[in-house]
Amino acid sequence: MKIADILKPECIIPDLDGKTKKDILAQLARPISESYKVDLDEMVSALLNREKLGSTGIGDGVAIPHAKVNGLSSIAASVGISREGLKFDALDGKPCHIFFLLMAPANTSSGHLKALARVSMLLKNPDTRNRLIETRDAKDLYAAIMEQDSKLPL
Repeated sequence: MKIADILKPECIIPDLDGKTKKDILAQLARPISESYKVDLDEMVSALLNREKLGSTGIGDGVAIPHAKVNGLSSIAASVGISREGLKFDALDGKPCHIFFLLMAPANTSSGHLKALARVSMLLKNPDTRNRLIETRDAKDLYAAIMEQDSKLPL
């Protein structure tokens, strides 16, 4: 699975401005809701319920919120950058700047795990993280993600 398979250019938010976890999750879910015609409130509720199990803030300024929801036929992603950073209960206690949201169909068994692994691999590289944080334009941010993803093994 390549990130291009799950991330549409219109699902890039180069400047998140939410101040709370719920705000950020709603901002990230909105373009998926609009693009895939999925209920926004249901998505945010599923994401908040997932966060109750444990934070998806993995450290190094990265969070990969994810959940399953009815109404999707395939895995969908959105990416947002918070310049200020947001306390997201990350494992390392540091604010998160890069948010890579993954939504999977409710009946998916393993596809979302492959997507999580791919995104984790992409964001493990500190140079990639720095480049994404420094990129201010949605089109350039999408291009940077695609370029870095193309360098990863399948």
